[in-house]
Amino acid sequence: MNSGFLSFAHSLLRYGVLLFVLVAFLVSLRGLLLRRPILTWERMAAIIAVVLCHVQLVLGAILYMQNFQAISRMEGAQLRFWKFEHIGTMVIAIVLVTLGRSLAKRATEEPLKQRRIAIFYGIALILMLWAVPWPIRDVGHGLGWL
Repeated sequence: MNSGFLSFAHSLLRYGVLLFVLVAFLVSLRGLLLRRPILTWERMAAIIAVVLCHVQLVLGAILYMQNFQAISRMEGAQLRFWKFEHIGTMVIAIVLVTLGRSLAKRATEEPLKQRRIAIFYGIALILMLWAVPWPIRDVGHGLGWL
């Protein structure tokens, strides 16, 4: 498959991942604070966030394998970011989203479900925002917003 297309898809999909993780986090936090049950669309937002995270992980793994030699030629901060920080942090964030959804699904009480989604998705969102190579960071300079 074309590395340029995969790179574009991976880059574009990050906005969907961030949006759904953010929405699931916010609605769970709101439901927890207002002490109201989870609505169907709120539950779907959490599920869609998990699915998008997993698709993003697969695309990222394919891109990493396709660009392994180019990454190996990098030095210093660029090498550290792409080889360790980006991948490691994103895998941890995706594990947190998956674990949060799984634990919420097993919970028997609504407040516990909401608390688990809010905590796990909130931490994952912070990690994701940090590990994205935004164009305003040195590691993302020249990559653009898409």
